[in-house]
Amino acid sequence: MVLAFDGDVEFDPALFEVRRGGVAVPLEPQAFDVLAYLVSHRDRVVPKEELMDGVWGGRFVSETAVTSRIKQVRRALGDDGRAQRMIRTLHGRGYRFVAPVEVRVEVSANAPIRYTVSDGLHIAYQMTGGGELDIVLVPGFVSHLELDWADPRHARFLDRLGSYGRLIRFDKRGTGMSDRPSGLPDLETRMHDVMAVMDAVGSRRAVLVGYSEGGPMAILFAAAHPERVASLVLYGSYAKRTWTEDYPWAQTEEARAAYTELLVTRWDWEADMRMRCPSADAPMQRWWAQRMRASATPSTVRALMDMNSLVDVRDALPAVRVPTLVLHRVGDALVHPEGARYLAERIPGARLELLDGDDHFVSGDPGQILDAVERFLRDLPRPAGQQLALAAVAAPAGPGADELASGLGAAGGRLCSGPRGRPVVLFDGPATAVRAGLAQLDGRRRLGVAIAEVPRDETHLEAYGIQVAVGLADQARPGSLWVTSAVRDLLAGSGVLIEAAGSLAVGMAEPQPVFRAVVAS
Repeated sequence: MVLAFDGDVEFDPALFEVRRGGVAVPLEPQAFDVLAYLVSHRDRVVPKEELMDGVWGGRFVSETAVTSRIKQVRRALGDDGRAQRMIRTLHGRGYRFVAPVEVRVEVSANAPIRYTVSDGLHIAYQMTGGGELDIVLVPGFVSHLELDWADPRHARFLDRLGSYGRLIRFDKRGTGMSDRPSGLPDLETRMHDVMAVMDAVGSRRAVLVGYSEGGPMAILFAAAHPERVASLVLYGSYAKRTWTEDYPWAQTEEARAAYTELLVTRWDWEADMRMRCPSADAPMQRWWAQRMRASATPSTVRALMDMNSLVDVRDALPAVRVPTLVLHRVGDALVHPEGARYLAERIPGARLELLDGDDHFVSGDPGQILDAVERFLRDLPRPAGQQLALAAVAAPAGPGADELASGLGAAGGRLCSGPRGRPVVLFDGPATAVRAGLAQLDGRRRLGVAIAEVPRDETHLEAYGIQVAVGLADQARPGSLWVTSAVRDLLAGSGVLIEAAGSLAVGMAEPQPVFRAVVAS
């Protein structure tokens, strides 16, 4: 949706642009946000204090900064403080956008494909819809930004989701229109793509919608970056992909390996669609086959299936502290509904809605899914109080511990202090922490890595997970990097080799298994 005023001026929230005569006009991000806020509330006068809070999020800002942004916006629109044809100043009261507005609906499928860089790879993304709310769609198995529009039912799903706000979609690395890395990375590394795309489009905070295989990535992102996530919607998803005694409804490794072999050798994506979406007619089956064959090669599919078989985000679930909706169809043959109940029971405050039907894929009766999503999005609460985030904590010990901490900070970590002023370094995920640690360890120093929930903005930390990391480091052998069982689980598929190191009492806990990270590929 594009808004036009004064004839040749266009305001395009999806592309983050103001255009005059079809040419983009340079505008600083905060000035753009000021314009977006005034246009969205053009039915009334916006007090200056409200504008400050809406754009700057409660941070201290001078009135001079506000008037400077208003001046920039007027200049971009071809307006000025004397004429005030578009933005009117009401002294002592605030500002109001007064220009007549024309809504121009663009065909979503024709929205441009753009690229950003994540870890040296080009990630394709597309923006459609528009509005104050940002929605990031984390797709399932694979996606293809252009071909996603070729099926009418899937296009209706995307169009309606985009009617709630600015819809931001991307092809995960290794699939669709994005770059192919050498091999497929672990879930933590692929999570970087979400951050890179949000940063590229200027999205400070968004609703994350993750379906099927996209759900675990959305869960990890919400746990690690709660300040960037307004709420979380999970459909047809899971915390763990394969069977264990404490997760007995999932597919066994043998059954999953057999289906992987069937997909790769027969390459019959029409049959795959009939299993994922029993309501799919022949045209939808052909579309799915075309989309899959354009999005991934047989070797990519095998690698994706193998990587997803290792997914286990159960330890991250209690750290998700944003409003969460879990949706699942009771007859889903691909992912058992018990997986949805498991998610809802372990994500604090999550709402579970079980839907009638057998379709796993979102194109099967998309209206049923989006009716529930729309109800959930109607009144999103504002964040309140101190925000906690899930982090990997690396604690160094031994001679040169301070030097090791500084090196870990230079490798992308956040240097903080722990118990008794001990240096600790925070990372978004354990794979990054372990790789950085293994690269810098020598025969004298030791490192412990654990998972902890920590305040986003504090630098002195005393959380239980911090104490565990310090305890591991103190008891590790010289030249070793020891990790907890939770870190081991989250490292699945990362290429980090882990071996058992015995059982220890670390922090304030009873003895528990600990592991040694040996090498990272």
